[in-house]
Amino acid sequence: MNRGGFSWKRALGITRVKSSISRATGVPLTRSGRERKIGRMITGGGCALPALLGVTLALAAGASIVRR
Repeated sequence: MNRGGFSWKRALGITRVKSSISRATGVPLTRSGRERKIGRMITGGGCALPALLGVTLALAAGASIVRR
Protein backbone atom coordinates (compact mmCIF):
# COMPACT_ATOMS: atom_id res chain seq x y z
CA MET A 1 0.00 0.00 0.00
CA ASN A 2 1.30 3.43 -0.90
CA ARG A 3 1.76 5.67 2.11
CA GLY A 4 2.20 8.92 0.24
CA GLY A 5 5.95 8.89 -0.24
CA PHE A 6 7.92 11.35 -2.34
CA SER A 7 7.16 11.40 -6.06
CA TRP A 8 9.59 13.16 -8.37
CA LYS A 9 6.92 13.27 -11.10
CA ARG A 10 4.57 15.21 -8.83
CA ALA A 11 7.42 17.44 -7.67
CA LEU A 12 8.28 18.39 -11.26
CA GLY A 13 4.61 18.91 -12.21
CA ILE A 14 4.49 16.07 -14.74
CA THR A 15 1.38 14.61 -13.14
CA ARG A 16 -0.48 17.93 -13.43
CA VAL A 17 0.52 18.40 -17.08
CA LYS A 18 -0.60 14.87 -18.02
CA SER A 19 -3.87 15.40 -16.17
CA SER A 20 -4.58 18.68 -17.94
CA ILE A 21 -3.80 17.14 -21.35
CA SER A 22 -6.18 14.26 -20.67
CA ARG A 23 -8.95 16.62 -19.59
CA ALA A 24 -8.46 18.92 -22.57
CA THR A 25 -8.39 16.18 -25.20
CA GLY A 26 -10.82 13.80 -23.53
CA VAL A 27 -8.43 10.89 -24.18
CA PRO A 28 -6.81 9.17 -21.19
CA LEU A 29 -3.02 8.89 -21.36
CA THR A 30 -2.85 5.53 -19.58
CA ARG A 31 -3.33 2.27 -21.44
CA SER A 32 -5.98 1.03 -19.03
CA GLY A 33 -7.85 4.32 -19.27
CA ARG A 34 -7.92 4.16 -23.06
CA GLU A 35 -9.11 0.54 -22.97
CA ARG A 36 -11.92 1.44 -20.54
CA LYS A 37 -12.98 4.36 -22.72
CA ILE A 38 -13.05 2.23 -25.88
CA GLY A 39 -14.97 -0.49 -24.05
CA ARG A 40 -17.60 2.00 -22.89
CA MET A 41 -17.93 3.36 -26.42
CA ILE A 42 -18.45 -0.12 -27.87
CA THR A 43 -20.90 -1.39 -25.26
CA GLY A 44 -22.67 1.88 -24.53
CA GLY A 45 -21.43 1.84 -20.94
CA GLY A 46 -23.02 -1.46 -20.00
CA CYS A 47 -22.28 -5.12 -20.26
CA ALA A 48 -21.15 -6.42 -23.65
CA LEU A 49 -23.43 -9.47 -23.47
CA PRO A 50 -26.62 -7.70 -24.68
CA ALA A 51 -24.70 -6.08 -27.54
CA LEU A 52 -23.24 -9.43 -28.61
CA LEU A 53 -26.66 -11.07 -28.35
CA GLY A 54 -28.18 -8.41 -30.60
CA VAL A 55 -25.46 -8.84 -33.21
CA THR A 56 -25.85 -12.62 -33.10
CA LEU A 57 -29.62 -12.42 -33.56
CA ALA A 58 -29.25 -9.97 -36.45
CA LEU A 59 -26.75 -12.22 -38.19
CA ALA A 60 -28.94 -15.28 -37.66
CA ALA A 61 -31.96 -13.46 -39.08
CA GLY A 62 -29.94 -12.31 -42.08
CA ALA A 63 -28.65 -15.82 -42.69
CA SER A 64 -32.16 -17.29 -42.59
CA ILE A 65 -33.42 -14.72 -45.12
CA VAL A 66 -30.53 -15.45 -47.49
CA ARG A 67 -31.21 -19.22 -47.40
CA ARG A 68 -34.75 -18.83 -48.72
